[in-house]
Amino acid sequence: MTDLQSIKTRFGIIGNYPVLNRALQKAIQVAPTDISVLVMGESGVGKEFIPKIIHGESRRKHQPYIVVNCGAIPEGTIDSELFGHEKGAFTGATSTRKGYFEVADGGTIFLDEVGELPLQTQVRLLRVLESGEFMKVGSSQIQKTNVRIVAATNVNMLNAINDGRFREDLYYRLNTVQIDMPALRERKGDIHLLFRKFAIDFAEKYRMPEMVLTNDAINYLENYPFPGNVRQLRNLVEQMTVVEQDRTVNSVKLGEYIPMQTQLPAVIQKGGGMSSSDFNSEREIMYKILFDMRNDLNDLKSLTSELIKNRENSDFSHQEKNLINRVFTPENQAPNPGSMLYFENQNQYQNPTIITETSDNYDEVEDIEIEETKPDSLSLQNNERELIVKALEKHKGRRNKAADELGISQRTLYRKIKQYNLEE
Repeated sequence: MTDLQSIKTRFGIIGNYPVLNRALQKAIQVAPTDISVLVMGESGVGKEFIPKIIHGESRRKHQPYIVVNCGAIPEGTIDSELFGHEKGAFTGATSTRKGYFEVADGGTIFLDEVGELPLQTQVRLLRVLESGEFMKVGSSQIQKTNVRIVAATNVNMLNAINDGRFREDLYYRLNTVQIDMPALRERKGDIHLLFRKFAIDFAEKYRMPEMVLTNDAINYLENYPFPGNVRQLRNLVEQMTVVEQDRTVNSVKLGEYIPMQTQLPAVIQKGGGMSSSDFNSEREIMYKILFDMRNDLNDLKSLTSELIKNRENSDFSHQEKNLINRVFTPENQAPNPGSMLYFENQNQYQNPTIITETSDNYDEVEDIEIEETKPDSLSLQNNERELIVKALEKHKGRRNKAADELGISQRTLYRKIKQYNLEE
């Protein structure tokens, strides 16, 4: 069997992390067989190395090796890409075309991002896996193929199955052997090795001196979560090689490229949900919003209470009436002619009931409550009746003048006079 170190050297794989070694060792073990393999891991961890190793160490190594990015092919053409089509099968099909499964007969197909396959295509793929048979689009002739399939995805497949986005039978058919590729943040000891490898490669490519990290920069780099994994680290080194004038980089300069305070969430759970730290953070934000709303309400209550208390009578200004109506009257509430006067000219409500506080201690804002006084002589209807009587007496029974004084229409005044038996 091929030595693990020779495989790393041959394919340019850097790292000695145990989980990485285990993934590579499993790939070497399954390579001589024809069983299907599913490679799992986050985006950017290097899942593409596994199918290369499997194909390169198999009996099919001299046959075609085709990489298919399932997420990059439009849903309407992916069946044609994979299985081919007959001339005239659809608009634009001007000639017969071979699909990847026909071209790669005897070799290996790597289905990258297999979780993005449409359901209809999944049915066709399942048939190929089970019997090696397929039909071109627009054809009724069954063709045979002998292809080894290695698939990879960063999607949580169990969640995709539960959501109806991926067939369960296809998942188990692909997942004969599962190989998990670790995230870069789980391989802290390999991060500096990878940095040095990329620094040497890009220094040679751009004919520039090699980038070197200080000790504090190495520590900074190893504690950064790298949500983009190895791909992000590679892009970082390439960017710094081209942009930076100083070839020695410390943690301060490194922080300008990957600042800790703006990093993406480091914890990604297998269930696809938020981590407990993310949940707690959102809960704290919600608590803060609620407390702020509570304080605003208390401030409004206190301001309104002081405004009303400092008035000697109920003769409020127009601006004060609007404020009180906004605080104590629900918006768009229909007027109740039996309990309050309806100001048609202002489209507002006026409640002449005197409002007092239950406490004179203004330092204890949270304990202030505003309520109506409830003596029988100051009931809402009595106040309304007395206002109408006083207005009629002031204008010597002239109802049009009294209506103007009260801010209501004459029709409303006539109805109120009849309601309170004031026609005498």
